[in-house]
Amino acid sequence: MDFGVVLQTNPPAARTVQLAQLAEAHGFSHVWTFDSHLLWEEPYVIHSAILNATKRVTVGPFVTNPATRDWTVTASVFATLNELYGNRTICGIGRGDSAVRVTNGKPVTMSELRESIHVIRELANSRPVEYKGATLQFPWSRGSELEVWVAAYGPLALKLTGEVGDGFILQLADVDIAAWMIKTVRDAAAAAGRDPDAISFCVAAPMYIGDDWHHMREQCRWFGGMVGNHVADIVAKYGEHGAVPDALTDYIAGRQGYDYNTHGKADNDHVDFVPDQIVDRFCILGTADEHIAKLEQLRALGVTQFAGYLQHDNKEETMRVYGETVIPALSAHVTAKA
Repeated sequence: MDFGVVLQTNPPAARTVQLAQLAEAHGFSHVWTFDSHLLWEEPYVIHSAILNATKRVTVGPFVTNPATRDWTVTASVFATLNELYGNRTICGIGRGDSAVRVTNGKPVTMSELRESIHVIRELANSRPVEYKGATLQFPWSRGSELEVWVAAYGPLALKLTGEVGDGFILQLADVDIAAWMIKTVRDAAAAAGRDPDAISFCVAAPMYIGDDWHHMREQCRWFGGMVGNHVADIVAKYGEHGAVPDALTDYIAGRQGYDYNTHGKADNDHVDFVPDQIVDRFCILGTADEHIAKLEQLRALGVTQFAGYLQHDNKEETMRVYGETVIPALSAHVTAKA
């Protein structure tokens, strides 16, 4: 299993770069950042600084969307970063949440998401692609490599992920829900004639090492509110029962709107509706042993990467314990002498 960290690009940008360097030092393979250009600083500028300050980690947005930028611009960013720093980028993409809603926009359609994935991936892999009636290719790009991982919750998005995604991003760590969604993506891949085992499966959730459960829950309750935005869309489209597990939809019954000004922050003031049980199920909290136990369950489902959100007050210590205890426990063990 690989491990990533998910950072917000809060000022000063140097702090984000510092945390990325620390993540690499502790053995994390991926550094992801939010992509919401009004709420936080522009991520791709900071990605360049992270890549320049590190040697090994793969860097990308968690997640971008097809609405905020022209798809060819997004592809050009990745191809350029790969030319500068080697093929160390990855693209997480979804239909759009905070980046588009803050500007009174709305998520793109499934067909737009599907087409954007194709255009971005082809161009960023130094290949030609049809776009708006023309065949386009970066004449300066040679040997660039980019995987596109799709963030999804609803049935149609999960189906699309299985059909075209290089990877699946599930932003919650509930074992039962993860099992259902991973199976849905695998089934869609098989139905499309793809090898389900060729798809990467990334579970992302707040990770907090500690033993004060009240404090940990309060630091991570924001996550249930963020997930609730997507769940509310699913319920509005499909109703309350049947399309996705009730374990995912039931908890938003008390949801009363959402304030994007505190999106993804521990002091979010619109998440009182999120019960402790959901925080515990969606996040990974507690001692190192408790983290390892839950991650082993997720790995058994086919999860190939855990990406931990660090939007709390214990960033460095959580990364340290992961580097010294959690990551080694879930890594392949090689002996010097058989």
